[in-house]
Amino acid sequence: MKAIVQVRYGSPDGLELRDIEPPPIGEDQVRIEVRAASVNFADLGSLKRLPQLIGRLLRQPRTRRRGFDLSGRVEATGKNVTQWKPGDEVFGVGIGSFAEFAVSTENRLAAKPRNLTFEQAAAIPVAGVTALQGLRDKALLKTGQSVLIYGAGGGVGTFAVQIAKALGARVTAVSNTSNIDLLRTIGADEVLDYTHQDFAGHGQRYDVLFDLGANRSLKDCRRALTPGGIHVLAGAGTRMWPIVSRLVKAQLRAKIGKQRIGPFLARVRQADLVVLKDLAEAGKLVPAIDRVYPLSAVPDALRYLGTGGARGKIVIRIG
Repeated sequence: MKAIVQVRYGSPDGLELRDIEPPPIGEDQVRIEVRAASVNFADLGSLKRLPQLIGRLLRQPRTRRRGFDLSGRVEATGKNVTQWKPGDEVFGVGIGSFAEFAVSTENRLAAKPRNLTFEQAAAIPVAGVTALQGLRDKALLKTGQSVLIYGAGGGVGTFAVQIAKALGARVTAVSNTSNIDLLRTIGADEVLDYTHQDFAGHGQRYDVLFDLGANRSLKDCRRALTPGGIHVLAGAGTRMWPIVSRLVKAQLRAKIGKQRIGPFLARVRQADLVVLKDLAEAGKLVPAIDRVYPLSAVPDALRYLGTGGARGKIVIRIG
């Protein structure tokens, strides 16, 4: 099969398209014929996971296949798998999804939304689950509350706007000028262009600040919250250090009123994939896709993601 493999640590330059053997499956695993995948900041982070010194000593990564998000058809199942059979159309996460075949476990997959293409379905898993768990489980967002989504134009942000609306919240989205029309189209009640408007000085206070930027001071974020509001920091991969740094600072400062701050990293679970599938089939969740690349261009897709200028998700078409 054709697959993107990592031949050295560092940048996307260490990725190559090669012919390798299809991955074997264990008794509890599913092998998927991948039709589409998508890229996340965690994919960039995986390229640099070991310290440089150790990476130079080892030369090659221990795990060579890359990619998490996927959609496709079940090709084979282990003997203990009961939910899926060959031919089923699924989406979720797996090991090495930048390839013609990838493996997963049955509880990290769900039936593909009937009304979405494989490319649209592949855009959902990591970003969609991050938005869902962050708003519903971490922020405990309720009907009638107000939420500010900072960094709303990216993959997680565009899902967060739609999920917050589905949860019954009033949504203010913050992004740059190029994303204003997109955010209005997907349902934001108000859109702030951070190149001209400062949410901290806007005068409005919110019950939830869903922070995908991690580049504003804690003081500014507190100013934008109601007295009992919560500031949720969502991020992974290359963005973890700014989040950790801000959490350390938060612990060193006295707590202001009842405001809360909390980190958040998603864990993809089948139950949440099903929630996202149902939202998509109800017309309440439509993936915003910026660009679609062929499998051979995964390094280019990751470089584009690294610029921070993507509007929504970046998808890889396979086969």
